Formats: sequence, C-alpha cells, structure tokens
Amino acid sequence: MLNEYLPFDPAEDLPLLCASGALDGNVAQFAQPRGPDLLRRSAPLDAWCALRARHGVWPYARVLEGPPEPLATVGGEAGAGEAVRGINFASQDYLSLAAHPAIADAALRALGEAGPHSAGSAVLLGNTRYSLELEQALGELLGLGQVVLFPTGWAAAFGALTALVHSADYVVIDQLAHASLRQGAQAATRNVLVHRHLDCDHVRELLAGIRSRDSANAILVVTEGLFSMDADSPDLPLLQHLCREYKATLLVDVAHDLGAMGPGGLGVIGAQRMQGRVDIVVGAFSKSFAANGGFVACAERPARRQLQMYAGPHMFSNALSPVQAAVVLESLRIVTSGEGDGLRADLMRNAVELRALLGEAGLRCLGEASPIVPVWMGTEAAARVAGMLLARDAVFVNPVEYPGVPLGAARLRLQLMANHTPAQVRRAAPLVAAAAARAGASRPQPERRRG
Repeated sequence: MLNEYLPFDPAEDLPLLCASGALDGNVAQFAQPRGPDLLRRSAPLDAWCALRARHGVWPYARVLEGPPEPLATVGGEAGAGEAVRGINFASQDYLSLAAHPAIADAALRALGEAGPHSAGSAVLLGNTRYSLELEQALGELLGLGQVVLFPTGWAAAFGALTALVHSADYVVIDQLAHASLRQGAQAATRNVLVHRHLDCDHVRELLAGIRSRDSANAILVVTEGLFSMDADSPDLPLLQHLCREYKATLLVDVAHDLGAMGPGGLGVIGAQRMQGRVDIVVGAFSKSFAANGGFVACAERPARRQLQMYAGPHMFSNALSPVQAAVVLESLRIVTSGEGDGLRADLMRNAVELRALLGEAGLRCLGEASPIVPVWMGTEAAARVAGMLLARDAVFVNPVEYPGVPLGAARLRLQLMANHTPAQVRRAAPLVAAAAARAGASRPQPERRRG
C-alpha cells in the first residue's frame, strides 16, 4: 500500500497503484446490485470504495473542520486519518459569505427571535416573516413576482419538474443538466428528449418535431445559467425565443451563477439582459447565499399554486428555518450592494488568474471564467491520482468522475471564493499542473462544436 506521505514517483508508484486495482472500475458497475438481501447486496461497492480509500484515491465524504474558508482544515471520511490544513478549492462559498460577520449576526438575531425550527411545512404553519420577506426580495431581484421556497436546491429543481409537468407533457433538456432536473423529468413523464449541450439548433429540431404531432400538451425546455461541470452558459434569449415560437416554456436553473456573477448579482440572466423575461427560474442558496434551501420563481400565480400543492418537497417537508431564511435575506442584501460588486470582482479576478496560470502550464480549463474552474483530466485514473497528490500538497479540490461526468471525461473541479488571495491562487496553480502531469492526464481535448 502506498503511504500518502511518501514522495510519489510515477515510474515506480503508478504501476503499484494500478496493480492494486484502486484505479480500476467506476460507479456504473455497481449501480444495479442484485440479490434478495437489500442491505448487504452492495458489499462489492463498499469493498471497492474501501480499496480506493486504503490507497489514498477516495476523495469523497471528507470532513471540514471549521467554516468553509480559503484556508481550511480537512480530514478523511468519517474522520479517518490526520486532518490537514491547506488551500480549499473544494467548498461552494463563492462570495465568502459563510464567514461574514453580518451573516452570523443575522443568524443569531433570528435564532433569538424565532428559534431554530420552522416546525411545519410551508403549506401548513412553517412560514415566518423571514421566509415571506425572502420570497418578496427574490421576486423583486428576478422580476418574477411568484416565488416558492424549498428546503434544498435539489428539492426545488425536482419539485418544479414533478409538479408542473404531467405524464402527457414533454421535457426537452440539456444533456449536461443537473441530476435533480434530469431525475425530476424522468419522474414526471416518459416524454423526455435530451438535446446536445448548448445546441439551440437541436432544441429547435426537437421542438418542431413535437409540435408537428402534438399541439395539445405542454413542453418544458430545461437548461442552466452556468453548467457546473463545464463552466459554460446557454444563449437564453434564443432559447426563450424558440419557446415562444413553439408554445413551450423555458426553465433556467441558476444555482451556480445567481449572486456570484452578472450585474447586481443577477448571474447569466442579468448578463444576457433576461431579467423578468425567463418563464421559470430555479435556484439554490447553497452556493452564494451561505445557507441550504432553494426556490422556484415565475410570473404566473396559477403556477405558484400548482407548485404549492403538488411539489412534494415543498408540501411534505418542513419549511426553511427562520435562521436559514434570515441568513439568505442578509446574503441577498450583501449580494445586491456595492460590497457584493466588490466581492464578485475579487472572485472574477481569482478565476481569470487561475485559468491563465493553468493554461500557461499546458492544462485545459473548460468553459469560461466563473467561480468554477474545471480542469480536464480525461481518464478516471488520472483524476484519482491527481486528487491524491494535491491532497498531499495540502490543496483540496474535487476530482469528478462518473456519474458526475461521462466515462472518460474526468476532471478536477476547483471552486473559487472571493476571499482567496492572489498568493493562494499562485501557490496552487503550479501544484495542480504538477499533479496533473504526474498523474498522466490526457492531452487537452479540442473544444466541442456548439450549435
């Protein structure tokens, strides 16, 4: 077994690691276990994960000690191994608000006034003055007056699809959309059509095909503001135009860009001047708003009522706690202020510099400058080894492999914060480049053609 604190020599250690089997296999092999014992039939999956953990190439379920700051202390799964302090590119706190003193003050005030628990569904008695103020503030920001809150971003995306789409309706969805959206579509209807990533010509082709044979049922076109694995964005004005042309409805998931990007924190919707013009906006508070939770926003009151009564995660889950709602409200105040403009400028400075340094070192960063910097690795083995080497160097990143991305398209996902310093970015970049080279990352792939 490799000792994670010994130097790594690719010529000698990589063959040993390959021979161990820790670089073999993928989650797809274990997705459908068979046998009558429901609780034990996943033993092969558990053994595979344990094998990877023994050899230092299991980077998941780690433990963060303290707040998610640019310098953080991180331990292994379930506290295994000695915790290490290093540069943190693995947390989603894009504007560094989780440790902001005004956020802590807002949480404490709400805790003292209303306690820690909503104690009910929003359909029953789970609403508080904080949640109602948050709905109003979000509606004003987005230019969409009907807002429904959810306990998580996942719940918002899944709930929107399953509440609004019926079995005879259609969903036209980007092939790289969030799993919450894809699973929501599959749960709502069998009529799910996947379009090539960012390919508006393909969207038009699918919409025309549906309308040539069905003018009676609804079509929901689903995309994202910023795709979290490729760091790229769709042409929202064109997609909304196509939806108008073919009597479809557009849903945009802004989980990763709202707050962190765009004028006034409006994300890609603001950057493309689509405020108030997108049919449905789904978002999460877990990236730029220092809390759990999510929302669905639209302009039509009947749709809001449909969401309230038929989105299971809204009706049958406790509402956001007063503390969570107050934290998001205070985060929203900062996001839309001059301070928020400064934080976004710092965040973008970090993104541009990191991408430039990695590009100069011969690595390919997918997409465009954003809080997410995906670094192409290619093989799952390369991503696993690079992640292990960076952890040894006290640089924490998220190696991403199937099912997060397709097989053979593994990458390192670096997530930036406004409070990362230029010195931290400059120290990490050559370490990332060296780890990728030692791990045998594949050559940069050409950009895919977009429609």
